[in-house]
Amino acid sequence: MGDTRRRFARSAVATLVATGVLVGCGCGGGDGGDGGGSDLAAEKEADAEILNVALSQELTLVEAFDLGMPLLRRAETRALFRQLIAQEREHIDGWTKAMRGLGGEAESEPEEIDLAGVKTEGDYLLFAYDLIGLQLTHFLDDVTHLQTRAPQSFAAATAASQAQHLVVIRRLLGADLAESIPEAFDTGEVPPPAAAAPTDRE
Repeated sequence: MGDTRRRFARSAVATLVATGVLVGCGCGGGDGGDGGGSDLAAEKEADAEILNVALSQELTLVEAFDLGMPLLRRAETRALFRQLIAQEREHIDGWTKAMRGLGGEAESEPEEIDLAGVKTEGDYLLFAYDLIGLQLTHFLDDVTHLQTRAPQSFAAATAASQAQHLVVIRRLLGADLAESIPEAFDTGEVPPPAAAAPTDRE
């Protein structure tokens, strides 16, 4: 069941991650002599493409959190997820403003979320954990590929926020305070806590 659960999360962002990597690999500055203005325009255009992928990822998170709300039995958990949704919406606003700063247009939609195999609150928390981890990995990758300072800084701040969200999910999965502390370098690939119910993890 663990591999199946991770496939649910990965299917929500696989296309977005692939797009981001392709954009990042193709956004180097030109060596030609057509002037710095042309290079700057090319950098902004490449960054705008990356930002559109980031916006799609944020919209996907909001969609996934909204869809998962009926599976959350505990009032405390629902309240925490409402806070996560509010923060992801703030991220969306921030990415949109960054896009305007580049002179680009936001043309993003959420990826389709498939929760067909997610039946319990535990299932959903593990799904959310994997999805947030994948987003964290991608936002860290954005930091290395973005070429303009403001979006690059915002990507780093967003990655930090997602790492904090993983700590919250670890606690909801039953981790104690010590087990909830993130790795020194959390890249979004840290497995869920051992305290998670075995029936939800296999």
